[in-house]
Amino acid sequence: MDELNILLTAIGAIVLFLGLLSDYFRRNWWTSDPLTALLLGILLGPIALKLVNPSAWDLPKEHLLEQTARFTLAIGLMGVALRLPKGYFFRNWQPLTILLGLVMPMMWVISGLLVYWILKIPFWEAMLVGAAITPTDPIVSTSIVTGVVAEDNLPARLRHIISAESGANDGLAYPFVLFSIFMLKRSPTETFSDWFFHVVLWEVGGALLCGALLGYVAGRLLKWAERKKTIEHSSFLAYSIALSLTVLGAGKLIHTDGILAVFVAGLAFGDVVGGQQRAEEDNFQEAINRFFTLPIFILLGLTIPWQQWWSIGWWNLVLLAIAVLLLRRLPAILLLNRFIKPIKNIKEALFVAWFGPIGVAAIFYSGYSLRQVGVEEVWLVCSLMICASIVAQGLSATPFTKLYGQYVKNKNQSANANDSLNQ
Repeated sequence: MDELNILLTAIGAIVLFLGLLSDYFRRNWWTSDPLTALLLGILLGPIALKLVNPSAWDLPKEHLLEQTARFTLAIGLMGVALRLPKGYFFRNWQPLTILLGLVMPMMWVISGLLVYWILKIPFWEAMLVGAAITPTDPIVSTSIVTGVVAEDNLPARLRHIISAESGANDGLAYPFVLFSIFMLKRSPTETFSDWFFHVVLWEVGGALLCGALLGYVAGRLLKWAERKKTIEHSSFLAYSIALSLTVLGAGKLIHTDGILAVFVAGLAFGDVVGGQQRAEEDNFQEAINRFFTLPIFILLGLTIPWQQWWSIGWWNLVLLAIAVLLLRRLPAILLLNRFIKPIKNIKEALFVAWFGPIGVAAIFYSGYSLRQVGVEEVWLVCSLMICASIVAQGLSATPFTKLYGQYVKNKNQSANANDSLNQ
């Protein structure tokens, strides 16, 4: 009971703390909310103050992380969907097709092969790890593309493409994870048929239909309630959160990809309600970032498997972390950036390529994979990559964003000076 109260105190305190000082820290200390929460979890855990000991809990910590990550993703994905402009996916289908249809599979293959070559674990176990860390995380991405620093320095087209990709590929990583699990548990013949018909056609296809239908109906019902004056304007936030949980649960009950269904529902809902979500966007995102998403990073900090990392070998793990952070996404984006319209030049390609963080989605998929196949290495390697990504991209978000903003400012000044000379 004391540990529960310590966690409640820590979560409440960090929400209050970041709510009061987040902009100051982002501008001056170059840190992100997920990184701050992760460090707090480490501080409270067995390696530092020893105030909370997850190993003594009755519930397996990986299962707790999986379910917490599942709910966090549902809330976060609804926020990401509502942050995007109306009809964004239809207007930008071509660059999103490149990112989701080409870049994402390349990220899976590259990540899996790096794990296989460096750690020498069985091939399909390595590919399962690669699948789990493939999706770019919308929760960590939110801390990069929102706030005063991002809005002052990043154009909306870059913020939107990062958000859209991170929102969609969380659910679309599910087929890669299931394919690797099937290859570990079944024969190749069974895998291909079951994976295509059951996972791709039903679980993914069903999630698209279920999410679109529920989001559209929810939007229409909200419009009806507004016309009949049966709903208060302040109820929009609660309505949106309730919709994300409804879709998550309904998607699971009909055995579809609930994570993808939530994001699609958010897109459909946002398109129906139109401009109202813009008025509520700041409050919605603030509630998500400060209350619903920070606990998962505190919990991650508490459950980091330090001793198991040591048993694998620190040099191999450091080499893997550096290789994955540099090669998982950068080569694919640099190769294909000319086909991704929102990216205008190589500097923007480097920015988008670097900020594809590994986060809550990887926590969810690694916990799910561990429960399905019982391979401990999946959680060990995924937890390492999640922490490495949060640290690397959390520390670099503010300086890189400011650097890009300065580049744009200098470019505009140079263009204005040339125009003046020409006149």
